Amino acid sequence: MSTLQEQQTQLLQPVDRDAQARRLNQISSVLSVVLVIIGVQTVLANSWTNSLLVILAMLAVMAGARLNLRGATDTAIVLVLGTMTAVVSMSLWISQGLYSGALLGYPVILIVAGMVSRLRLFVALLLFMLASVALITCAALFGWQRFVPQPMGLGRMVNVSCILLVCACAVWILANDLRQTMQRLQREIQRVKASEASFTHLAQHDALTNLPNRLLVSDRMEQAIGQARRYGRRAALLYLDLDNFKNINDSLGHDAGDELLKEVAGRLQGAVREMDTVSRQGGDEFLIVLTDVADLDAISAAANHVLNTMTQPFSLKGMQIVTSVSIGVALYPEDGDDFAALLKHADLAMYQAKAEGRNAFRFFDARMNADILERLNLDLGLREALSQQQFVLHYQPIVDIHSGRLLAAEALIRWQHPQRGMVGPDKFIPVAESSGLIVEIGEWVLNEACRQMMVWRAAGLPAFVVSVNLSSVQFRRGNLQALVAAALQRYGLPAECLELELTESLLLQDSERFIDTLYGLKALGVKLSIDDFGTGYSNLSYLQRFRVDKLKIDQSFVRKLQDSPEDRAIVTAIIQMAKSLHLLTIAEGIEDDSTRQVLAELGCDQGQGYWFSRPLVASDFAVFTRRELPAAGLATE
Repeated sequence: MSTLQEQQTQLLQPVDRDAQARRLNQISSVLSVVLVIIGVQTVLANSWTNSLLVILAMLAVMAGARLNLRGATDTAIVLVLGTMTAVVSMSLWISQGLYSGALLGYPVILIVAGMVSRLRLFVALLLFMLASVALITCAALFGWQRFVPQPMGLGRMVNVSCILLVCACAVWILANDLRQTMQRLQREIQRVKASEASFTHLAQHDALTNLPNRLLVSDRMEQAIGQARRYGRRAALLYLDLDNFKNINDSLGHDAGDELLKEVAGRLQGAVREMDTVSRQGGDEFLIVLTDVADLDAISAAANHVLNTMTQPFSLKGMQIVTSVSIGVALYPEDGDDFAALLKHADLAMYQAKAEGRNAFRFFDARMNADILERLNLDLGLREALSQQQFVLHYQPIVDIHSGRLLAAEALIRWQHPQRGMVGPDKFIPVAESSGLIVEIGEWVLNEACRQMMVWRAAGLPAFVVSVNLSSVQFRRGNLQALVAAALQRYGLPAECLELELTESLLLQDSERFIDTLYGLKALGVKLSIDDFGTGYSNLSYLQRFRVDKLKIDQSFVRKLQDSPEDRAIVTAIIQMAKSLHLLTIAEGIEDDSTRQVLAELGCDQGQGYWFSRPLVASDFAVFTRRELPAAGLATE
């Protein structure tokens, strides 16, 4: 911007050094020719006084030319213009005064001065000329000098013609300079307009994909709304988010990620009509404005076309990459009457599409707003619950499936809400994980379970293990080993009294920090079990690598064990695999004795479920530990 201002300032300057020198050189050349002509005329007319003045002027011009060549342009200008002014004034005084044709030299000198000199010299020359005219006039009025007009002749014609010639040359040079200046100004204006257009484009478009950004797509959406309002049609805003884009960035690098985004942008533009607008919202999120659509079928067809287009493989770094998008759709006028409202609702619908399995589109539903408000209220409530100690732990027994002997207790958190009553973890744990509060909640669960275990041991209850669930967010903090060690030390518990339950997805992280944390926990001596085994990415390699102790068979397989041959085959395979790896198995969700018997026959080691007991508060669990549970698995009330 500063460069542009400097260029504009230069354009506004009347004279610069190079122009001064060039113009002075041009004027000097013309003056030299003219003075020679006038000099010849004065000699022929025997006007020796005027001849001397012409010689003086020629000497000044020649001296000025030499000074100009040496770079002393300002001095040369003063010398030439000052001398010419003096010569004209003297010529007027000694000849015809104001009747003389030499008077025309004054405006010529002023024109030249305006072209090549500074304002100070121009004013000085003008004042000198005015003073000369006044002096000549006074001399004529008071009789100091007599000025007699002479008849027209060849000499006067020559003098006037020469003066006009100089004047014409000066005016032509000035006009030519003005034309060039105007041309430069026009070019600069065009350049500025081009720069402004470029700036406008950059302000309204994404730098990576060259797609319209949020600023421009907002305007396009408002235009689409206005058109739909006038003609009684619909407009739609589609909110797109790439599925698993982070994995591509992490595995192939950000350069590949950027290349993928550009490829996605081009593919999206090809999937919509010319009247529609594709925009990059930011990151891996895109927007599409559908203009002038008749009904939901047309919108659904457009969304499906986008989904199908995006499922085609992308070629990146010599590899075929397959990705997909989740799309949320908000409609005008049903879901909002401005861009902000439609964007918010399309965003909610997109998250719903992700939650339901991805690679799909969902229309906005008003119930989504209610879900968001519910999550916000839960988030605020969870923060208060931590400070007000509203959480409690219930303990569900884990028993030997053959003998019924108590082996462990799984600590299960509950929220004693002052208005809602007892709230289960399925309602608030996802909110806690998304907000990060799961770290503080998880730390409380760990310490409370260890504290309660200390109380039970002090009361002389039979020996058993307490099991605590861990979240992936807790692992990412990096201080889990220290927290577990501190809890055990605080309550004086041996490490073998504590079991930590992990999900299969946790083991798939396979990051250096995770591995170090896992090995650190094993070094403490605590037991590790995999919860809900079989529902994730079951893999023998990580079972061996991370040296877990137990597999918990998910209840979804256990409950249909007797009716589903497929589930029975899965449970059988898990038990056999565990035995081959010297791991114990725990079956969750046992609700009747016949299921327990089948699991015992299949070789399962431990069981957990309502057939043995529901989750119990600490005092009731203490009573439970003193009861005899026969192998038949007598159900407790």
